[in-house]
Amino acid sequence: MPTKKAASNQPKSSAHYQREFRKRLREQGLVKKEAWIIPENGKLLSLVEKELRLHIEPPTLGNAGQLVGDAMLSHNPPSWTIEKLYEALLTTDLATSELATFTVLNEDNTLEVTLHELGDLPLLLTIAGQQMLVEAVLWAVTDVNDTAEFDAAILRTHKYFPLSTIGVETFSDGNDYYTVFGALSTNSLLANIVLEIETLGVNVIQAANAYSHFLKDCIKKEGFLIDDIESAL
Repeated sequence: MPTKKAASNQPKSSAHYQREFRKRLREQGLVKKEAWIIPENGKLLSLVEKELRLHIEPPTLGNAGQLVGDAMLSHNPPSWTIEKLYEALLTTDLATSELATFTVLNEDNTLEVTLHELGDLPLLLTIAGQQMLVEAVLWAVTDVNDTAEFDAAILRTHKYFPLSTIGVETFSDGNDYYTVFGALSTNSLLANIVLEIETLGVNVIQAANAYSHFLKDCIKKEGFLIDDIESAL
């Protein structure tokens, strides 16, 4: 049976932090008001709420429209398309310093990114709705000796690869592959997109090295890992 001291060291639930958050709002003199809206305007209401918290004096009816208008602009900033993003990425150091090559794959509305500094590692960037996805293949599921053991290891350790997640995806050849991916909003700043590309590339190489002992011996003998990439990290 755990002692009181041990119990006090247990992590607090999210409900605890929610109560603390509401307590601090009340201490700031804020009050809770109920609003009924259509589901699509949930984020817009949240932005307006934040604006109303910041105003020392309540906005008049005359400028209330401007307040909502500003929130709507923040709610719906211009979104990237593959074509616009391609043109923008060509102006970054990745392209001008020849660290990466960008190719538009029109048939899939996809941008292929080849990272030369990481042994010509290929990444795929796709846009669907309001989400942008950057991903790379780690290896085929059939290359892993014990998938259950490998999956458990991923769940315990993937947090050590910032801005990236490891998953399984079925490709057009009908086979399943482990992929490393990161997701952003299509409204993301160009600098954040570049950071995601660079970080994901490094994470793919580091994940390949960290998890290589889960591969079948025949795959290891094929020299799957690119040793000379380590010098670039």
